[in-house]
Amino acid sequence: MSDTLAVLGFFLCGAVIFLAGGRLSLYGERIGELSGWGGAWVGLILMASVTSLPELLVGISSVALVGSPDLAVGDVLGSCAINLLILASLDAFVPRRRRLFGIASNSHVLAAALGIVLLCAVGIGLLTRDALAITPWIGASSLIFLVLYLASVRLMFRHARGLRGDTTQPALDEELEPEPVTGILRLSPRQLGVRYSLFAVVVVVAAVLLPPTAEAVVRMTGLQESFVGTVFLALSTSLPELAVSLKAVRIGAIDLAVGNILGSNLFNILILAFDDLAYTQGLLLADASASHIFTVVTVIAMSAVAIIGLTQHQPRKRFVLAWDAVLILVAYIGNAVLLLTIQPR
Repeated sequence: MSDTLAVLGFFLCGAVIFLAGGRLSLYGERIGELSGWGGAWVGLILMASVTSLPELLVGISSVALVGSPDLAVGDVLGSCAINLLILASLDAFVPRRRRLFGIASNSHVLAAALGIVLLCAVGIGLLTRDALAITPWIGASSLIFLVLYLASVRLMFRHARGLRGDTTQPALDEELEPEPVTGILRLSPRQLGVRYSLFAVVVVVAAVLLPPTAEAVVRMTGLQESFVGTVFLALSTSLPELAVSLKAVRIGAIDLAVGNILGSNLFNILILAFDDLAYTQGLLLADASASHIFTVVTVIAMSAVAIIGLTQHQPRKRFVLAWDAVLILVAYIGNAVLLLTIQPR
């Protein structure tokens, strides 16, 4: 009976996330229009910080309550991989055989590149077992993650200010035929802020309730924690990104969708610093399995493919998925197979 309730709870939370996340994307896009920040900046900061909160809370509970660094690290890195997988999958939902990466703004290249820099810092921390420790339970990597994230946000903000008024998708709105949002257009900035905050709370609460139900279901499989955290737990905590980005693509807000995913990946790396603070049994990256290196390398490769796709402005594709989306999909599947077959300490 408990297993049945866990499964029902998983799908119920997922449904709530999709419904509330869809509304969240509409309000976020409108806030970006009124503020002049643009979809890319709203997706990078405003949307990404909200949709990444489940990873933050799940990571802290994994190390503080369960005492499992593998679940925390696997959830963060796995979420980064699944986020890029979601972005590639959204390519199939862009109408008229348009390439998602081909019509997105060039400004996202900077966010993807900064994500690679942060991932390299994670990889170094895992390989060196976080050798430079600030305290017995806080590694130097945590400070590096914080500094790199803040520097990345500052750089992205300055870059976004420089691109104000520069439209890189002149015909996008006409060709994608976004869904009408006339009701939202009549809302005042205050009303938008209140509704955005309300749906953000709904998304966060539902997403926080989701991982325990998913973990209860997959615990019976006997899989290692690194695999469970990287695949199953990361999939459950990435549902907000899926809901928000899918709805953003449907309304024609391509930059909001891409910015949400890439911004979430930047914020996810920062989450490792908070997880390290909450993990008092030792150093987070030192106690985590070395198998997470596979995921780090995979996400770097997936991000590199995304950068190449963003710079190749070939708007049309021959099949349902463009070549860049297919490569990202193959990379993710390869990483899952490696984690399942190779289990170093």
